[in-house]
Amino acid sequence: MVARWTALPVLAAVALLTTACVNPADSGTATATGSATSAPATGGPKRIGFFGFAKANSFSTATFAGIEEHAKANNATAEFLDSNFDAQAQVQQLQDAVTAKRFEVFVVQANDGAAVVPAIRSAVRAGISVVVHFTPVGNRYDTAEPQVEGTITLVDVPTVNGEGLGRLAVEACKSKKLDPCEVGYFEGLKALPLDNARTQAAVDVLRATPGVELKAQIEGGYTQESGRKAMQDVLQKDPGIDVIIGASQAILGAEAVAKDKDILYVANGASRQTVKAVQEGRWYAAYYLPVKTLGAKAAELGLNKALGRPVPTTNLATEVDPGKAMGTKEALAQVTGEYDE
Repeated sequence: MVARWTALPVLAAVALLTTACVNPADSGTATATGSATSAPATGGPKRIGFFGFAKANSFSTATFAGIEEHAKANNATAEFLDSNFDAQAQVQQLQDAVTAKRFEVFVVQANDGAAVVPAIRSAVRAGISVVVHFTPVGNRYDTAEPQVEGTITLVDVPTVNGEGLGRLAVEACKSKKLDPCEVGYFEGLKALPLDNARTQAAVDVLRATPGVELKAQIEGGYTQESGRKAMQDVLQKDPGIDVIIGASQAILGAEAVAKDKDILYVANGASRQTVKAVQEGRWYAAYYLPVKTLGAKAAELGLNKALGRPVPTTNLATEVDPGKAMGTKEALAQVTGEYDE
């Protein structure tokens, strides 16, 4: 979850974000079309353009698997336009797609919510159904409400995600019964506005909690390699760290570095590996979102809008499979995850 799902980020957080392999046909405990309630599309096939974070990102690829599966079941096609985390490249892709009239539906995971606003407005004016997916489009990262008139949102509010990660870390500290409890926070990418908003929300929770000390705040990224490097840097300065928060991919790397340390991990992500780590007790908790199911839901909303059917304009990612976002061992007991890192 850029990440942050990485959660959950990423992002995530973001939610839920990394280089990884995904089996699009494998949906875990939830089917990609399970949230779809509409009748099959009529009047000719519709075309969905998915403007995802990156094709090399497991979260985005899992999202697209859900979009594509729902599209095929509803007389539509789907295409992944890869910006590879480049905000300006994504803006250009959106502009080109509007000009070429390539799609009736856009599903957009914005790398920079503010940068894409003009292109999104152009798409709405052109009659394209635009679903803002996972991260907000606009300057605010504390609301799920559409910030561009005419769009539909299906987002995980970054500040809510960050607060959730912070609360899970506080719970982890309480479980260790330490005072003080030393916490390290692995920010995703400092260049991403959504990561900055998520980080600040998490940090605010930690700093407001008596007995919790934020000992390290460092860019952890969305790969195992970046997580390993961040963990090495943290341990050099604070070898007694008790809890680490970060994207699930980064946590995998951190865990490999700190094998002999008694550290509790809070992950922002929703992969099968993340869920298993929580269920086995290796990690304390994860901010969980059903990523593939959310892709299917985004396709459902966009296609219904393109067909003139009424759709809710504001949709929260955490309400698609409620009760699991704060993914402790108990909350994820019956979950397997919907994609692989």
